[in-house]
Amino acid sequence: MSWIISGVMGLIAGAIARLLFPGKENMGWIMTMVLGIAGSMAATWAGRALGLYAEGAAAGFIGSIVGALVLLFIYSKVAKKA
Repeated sequence: MSWIISGVMGLIAGAIARLLFPGKENMGWIMTMVLGIAGSMAATWAGRALGLYAEGAAAGFIGSIVGALVLLFIYSKVAKKA
């Protein structure tokens, strides 16, 4: 059941990040879900590295959106060069 919840929350976080990010990204709903889940993992890793989260704690919903925005920014820069 946790995989389903992670997928739905990733889809929501990725969709919000895509709405907030200027420009057009050509990705479907599955890549949007992957973006949100990866953003959550990136925010969790960065939060633990900075000492914001304890070991075993995960990033919250806002942190997931911020992580997805950062990954979307990196993706747009890499895709533009290619």
